[in-house]
Amino acid sequence: MDSIEFWYEFASPYSYMAAERIGRMAAAAGVAVQWCPFVIGPILKLRPGQASATQDAPPAQKAYRRRDVERLCLQYGIALNWPTAYPRNGLLAARVALAADGSWREQFSRAVYCANFVDDREISDEAVIRAVLRGIGQDEDAALAAALTPANKALLVARVEHAMARGIFGAPSFMVGDELFWGNDRLEQALSWARQPWL
Repeated sequence: MDSIEFWYEFASPYSYMAAERIGRMAAAAGVAVQWCPFVIGPILKLRPGQASATQDAPPAQKAYRRRDVERLCLQYGIALNWPTAYPRNGLLAARVALAADGSWREQFSRAVYCANFVDDREISDEAVIRAVLRGIGQDEDAALAAALTPANKALLVARVEHAMARGIFGAPSFMVGDELFWGNDRLEQALSWARQPWL
């Protein structure tokens, strides 16, 4: 089976949409998905003249992005309740997702997105992450202990560096081998490439 890497950030509404779409679309295309959680903040801080770990878009662009997400969720039939705090810090969730067994990483990730973009819960709060873990039937103490080890924290830093080395600069991103596709709107193209590159 062909495969695709799905690099996602928990603060990103476009990553949320991709997370809701990629499973069924990849299955229909016969493509395996590797879920690759990371944090985009360290990459954003490298922008020339803009050391913030968030997008910091001007007001008109912020308004457009919000409306764009609302339109797309309606089009896709994806639930959305815009978070009262945006963007939320997804570091803890990313650490848990990275430490997760591959059998439940997707389930956990989608549940975190639901907590953030549907239930409007503060995903940087350990109590919320514990509730998500309980909701998917995982041992919350064991999952958090694994997530907060120095080794796992270092692994997340290394994965961000690995993402940058491969040219990833935003989320969501899809990698098919060394070929990069950036953005929720490139998911179809990435899956097509995974099936049969056309160049």
